[in-house]
Amino acid sequence: MANGTLKVSNIETSSGSGTITIGQSGETITIPSGATQTGIGGNNTPAFNAESTGTMSVGSGNTWTKVTNLTVENFDTDSAYDTSNQRFTVPSDKAGKYLISYGGQLNNSDRPDFILYKNGSAVNQTFIRGDNSGNTSDDNSIRGSVILDLAVADYLEIYARTNTASSTAVQNASFSGMRLIGA
Repeated sequence: MANGTLKVSNIETSSGSGTITIGQSGETITIPSGATQTGIGGNNTPAFNAESTGTMSVGSGNTWTKVTNLTVENFDTDSAYDTSNQRFTVPSDKAGKYLISYGGQLNNSDRPDFILYKNGSAVNQTFIRGDNSGNTSDDNSIRGSVILDLAVADYLEIYARTNTASSTAVQNASFSGMRLIGA
């Protein structure tokens, strides 16, 4: 077959459904500047964002406590965040790299720590040293982000702790994430 230009307005399989292959392995398909494409690439989903309601207590003495007041869903594209257990679970066919952000504020703590758990084990920790003045200022607040490779059915949760001698309250907590396309 001679090289040339194929000019058509629509390409379909002869059966009306199935797979159409353009090019072969090792080749590059070029979309010219100014041309638009649809249905190629994808969306950064699933994506979710949850925030805390009120406050919850974190025990004293460096004890990790699951953050359980993340019950307000601002969005959840694939229904993958469960407000009943404050857990994000990767849905089927959605494995990949994810950008996860989390954190909050611990009252009366000179070192609020938040940690991300994957399938029950710690994977990422973030902490800040505040002023231990007993106020609820941003000095006792911390946010962290991480990119993780997640498989189908992996689940994520966040925990908090304080190093003070008495329990303290978690407030203004947030937990969000999205799958990264092309990563």
